[in-house]
Order: sequence, then C-alpha cells, then structure tokens
Amino acid sequence: MRSRDVIEFLGLWETIHNPNFKPLEFEGFKARAGSNAFTLSPKRWLEATGAIGMYSRSGRNGGTFAHRDIAFEFASWISAEFKLYIITDYQRLKMDENSRLSLKWNMNREISKINYRIHTDAIKEHLIVPELPKQYESFTYATEADVLNMAMFGMTAKQWRDINPNLDGNIRDHATLQQLIILSNIESLNAVMIKQGVSRRDRLVELNRIAKEQMSCLLKWDGTNRLEDYNHIGR
Repeated sequence: MRSRDVIEFLGLWETIHNPNFKPLEFEGFKARAGSNAFTLSPKRWLEATGAIGMYSRSGRNGGTFAHRDIAFEFASWISAEFKLYIITDYQRLKMDENSRLSLKWNMNREISKINYRIHTDAIKEHLIVPELPKQYESFTYATEADVLNMAMFGMTAKQWRDINPNLDGNIRDHATLQQLIILSNIESLNAVMIKQGVSRRDRLVELNRIAKEQMSCLLKWDGTNRLEDYNHIGR
C-alpha cells in the first residue's frame, strides 16, 4: 500500500462507491505515496478516509479483506498469470453477455410483434367502422400505434424518423430490451382499454404513467450494485 498506483486505485474505487469517502485525506496519502518514509496500513487507510472497500479483523481467522474489485487488483499485481486469466475471462464473459442480450432482444421484439397483433385486432373490432374507406383504417392503425409510441418514447414514428434519417428500420427496431418489455405490456393494456371504450387521450395518459412506473422498476432491478463477497487479501 505504499505504491502511488495502489493508493490511486483505492481512492478511485471509493470515490465511485462510497459517498462518505474523505477526498482530502486521500489526496494527502497520494501526495506522500512512493517516498521512502511513507508507510500505510489498511487500518490507517480505513480510519483516515472512511473507506468501505476493505476491512481488517484481528484474532483467529483474522486478516485484511477487500471487495472483489480490489482483491482482483491486488492479485493481478502479485501474479502476471492471474492478470492474464482475468483479462481472457472478462473477454469471454462479455462475448457471452452480448450473445444473450441479442437473443433476449430478438425474443422480446417477437413478443412485441405478437402483442401488436392482439392490439390491431382490438382496433379492428372496436374502432374501425366497416363502411368507411380503407385509408381511414390505415390512419386509425397508425394513430393507435403512435399512442403506444408516445406513451413509451415520447414521440411518434414520424418524429423519430425525422430525428434519425440515417437509421434503418423504425423506432421499435432501435428500442432497448427494457423498452420492448414495457411495449409488450402496454400493448396488451391498450387493447383491453380499447375494448372498454376508454378515450384515446385517457389511454395515452394512463399508458404513459404505467410505462414510466415499469421503466423505473426495471432500471432499479438491472442497476442493483451491492458490495458483497469481500475476499481475504492478507494479514
């Protein structure tokens, strides 16, 4: 822990994860790091900066323990072989993750298309008047599709195309996984409300409220970061 690189890494980790980290004390350690007279123990680091990335425990089975991010950094510094293993495994995991995300995106895109069929059937049954011209049907379908677009994306399909003239496909082809999940949900809800005779304006307000609520839940679920699995790094 005398190394300036180690101090900078620990300080960066705490800055990201610890709102109560003391930056002035950290800067003092960083300024003195590397000099012959400088020494720093985990206990001193914890007490001075309010760090949470490590903790020390005395007695039997005691020692210094660190969050996995920090433990990996220490292990990488000790062993070049371990560092190469981490780099290789990280690349493999990212490839697997991208493959799974692509599969999930395509699956949810197909689910959204199926739900859209239910949605259009509800429009045809309850909003389309048989004796009106065909162009009126197209207008009604497009308008109802934009009810969903406005509720989810805050813009119509045409507005999206005007903003993104160089992109292929439509607004839904460029939706995130979370947006596709919510689209599937609100398409079904909109079909139900159409059958119930709820006005377009009231449906838009309610669908937008539901979309925001569900997006908030999905983002909280996806973005949960817990400080867990602290690893023993030494005595």
